[in-house]
Amino acid sequence: MGRIRVLIADDHAVVRTGLRALLRAQPDMEVVGEAEDGLVVGSRSRDLAPDVVLLDLTMPGRGGIAAVADIRRASPSTKILVLTMHDDDAYVRLAASAGVDGYVLKRALADELVAAIRTVHGGGRHAPKELLAAFVGPEPVSFHPERSAGIQVLSEREREVLGLIALGLTNAEIGRKLSISEKTVESHRSKILSKLGLRTRADLVRFSIEHGLMKP
Repeated sequence: MGRIRVLIADDHAVVRTGLRALLRAQPDMEVVGEAEDGLVVGSRSRDLAPDVVLLDLTMPGRGGIAAVADIRRASPSTKILVLTMHDDDAYVRLAASAGVDGYVLKRALADELVAAIRTVHGGGRHAPKELLAAFVGPEPVSFHPERSAGIQVLSEREREVLGLIALGLTNAEIGRKLSISEKTVESHRSKILSKLGLRTRADLVRFSIEHGLMKP
């Protein structure tokens, strides 16, 4: 059996370097390429046809959830293993609904990551024990604005900003996508939090999923 061919997608060079060294030390794995932002993950997957993509959820250019669809179109047989710092159930459910094969936290031990790669490559699924329930049993995520009374208090632009925040885009990325300033994005974000009675970005992701406002 050949080696497991892995594509590393993370915007931090030091993270990619560490992962590359870890995987090259495994007798059954090889790193076939890297992607430094979400815009190139799809094309790299098409060109390299990796067995597994290690995918960060928060990258510049294109959020990790949106990149999942790019990978699926470019290389349908490729397995997708999320490697992220986000340990909130909302992110786990969103990733699972998008169709990823596994979820690993960046604070995990190296042995867990290596084992997770082997698991998803073999057709299994992986998530940390504390997040397993959210990963294996996510409710379908679709767009149903009529299901949420709370969303009615938001303007059309605030709804756009909310959706992009929940997909993992930064304020700068949202600003570029909507052709508005980063300061304006932050103003919209503050108003959204105030109107919905929420406090953090994770709260916004959770709200979007629980009220059926997200479409991976």
